[in-house]
Amino acid sequence: MNSDVKPILLSIVELGGYPDFTSVYESFGYQVVKTESIRKAIKLIRQHKPQVMVAEFNFQSDFRDRTSSLETLISSAQGVTDVSMVVFYEKETEPHYQRFLQSFSVESSLTFPIDESQLKEELQRISH
Repeated sequence: MNSDVKPILLSIVELGGYPDFTSVYESFGYQVVKTESIRKAIKLIRQHKPQVMVAEFNFQSDFRDRTSSLETLISSAQGVTDVSMVVFYEKETEPHYQRFLQSFSVESSLTFPIDESQLKEELQRISH
């Protein structure tokens, strides 16, 4: 593998409303690939095989068999790439997020508003 090739971080910003952390991700040596939809992210997983994915947990009560589109995202990465998952979520959705965590493993969970120094600590932890 070429040592000049940077690891990929896939950033999925569906709702947003928080700062663009691209420069933070890049400061940890990642090449950042961005998208605004889970559907596009699934294609990007196969194309780029990211080492890290950062996504929002957006509880969707209209889903019958799951709590959010994160289930689809994580399932799509299985068998394609060994990815570390960082999830941003609203404190109000904690019970739903905890139910999600019973079935899916993530490396880092951060509540809104996202504290940049805490994000850096988590990236440091999962990057080494």
